Amino acid sequence: MSQSNVTPINGTQTNQRSADYPVQPIFLERWSPRAYEPAVMSEHTLMTILEAARWAPSAYNVQPWRFVYALRGDEHWGRVFSILNDFNAGWAHNASALVVMVSKTEVEVDGQTTPFPSHSLDAGAAWGYLALQAAQSGYQAHGMTGIDFDKARDVLGVQEPFKVEMAIAIGKTGSPEILPEELREREVPSPRLPLTDIAYGGRMQP
Repeated sequence: MSQSNVTPINGTQTNQRSADYPVQPIFLERWSPRAYEPAVMSEHTLMTILEAARWAPSAYNVQPWRFVYALRGDEHWGRVFSILNDFNAGWAHNASALVVMVSKTEVEVDGQTTPFPSHSLDAGAAWGYLALQAAQSGYQAHGMTGIDFDKARDVLGVQEPFKVEMAIAIGKTGSPEILPEELREREVPSPRLPLTDIAYGGRMQP
């Protein structure tokens, strides 16, 4: 179907967002807040969220993703929290869990070690599953690349051939009033580009 023939049909609306086409509401309900209630999360809940990520697709079923996590108040929290930059530390301190996603950059093929070109892409699929399950579980997840990657490798014990991809804050959505003033007006679900700007029939358009 060419771009000009695409017509929105029975779109979905929720969470102050509108989809042009019918999708499951969870895709719109998921967003990336910064205001979190400083609440404790059970390990069972976090494992449920990571279990969803475990079932993401990957090339050749390599499953290159790994997760290093800390729960609010546990013995790992300070170490994982220490890798955040000042901006993210300023709001993520209220999160219920912090997760660092790592991906394996190499794969064994016929007894030979070779670079695995889709490791970051596949890890991104796992991140998407994680974020959707967090929303389904009554939480929200916010991905961050504002971290000290070298420090993360050191303090989290990340060795070659693994690469630190991102950190993730997970928590219960709280009042925007707890945020610095400059962040409060941004504390709303963000919009998306129209589908007609990103999907093309047969050939990309300028």
